[in-house]
Amino acid sequence: MADNVLEFTSDNFEKQVLQSKIPVLVDFWAEWCGPCKMLSPTIDALALEYYGKASIGKLNVDNSSDIATKYGIRSIPCLLFFKDGEVHKQIVGAIEKSEISSILDNL
Repeated sequence: MADNVLEFTSDNFEKQVLQSKIPVLVDFWAEWCGPCKMLSPTIDALALEYYGKASIGKLNVDNSSDIATKYGIRSIPCLLFFKDGEVHKQIVGAIEKSEISSILDNL
C-alpha cells in the first residue's frame, strides 16, 4: 500500500470517512483476494492524483468485519464512494481507473 493511501479501520472510520469534508473512496479488500491485489495499483495512483480533493483508502474486511457487515459487503473488492457521510455509489469488482475517476469527479 502506497504512503498516500489511507488505512481505514473500525477505530478511525467515523472520523476519516463519515466526518470527512471531502469525498472518500473506501476500497474494501482482503490479503487473500486476487482481484483486490490487481486493483491495488489503481487505488495507489488515484490516491496520488486526488490528493487534497478526495480521501482514498483501504479497509481490510478481515480486520474490520464490523464495518464491512454494516455496509453489507459480501463480495470484494468493493468500492464505496462517500460524500457528507453517505454512500453515493457502490461498485463490486475490479474496474478501470477511468471509471473510478469519473465517479470521483462527479462527487
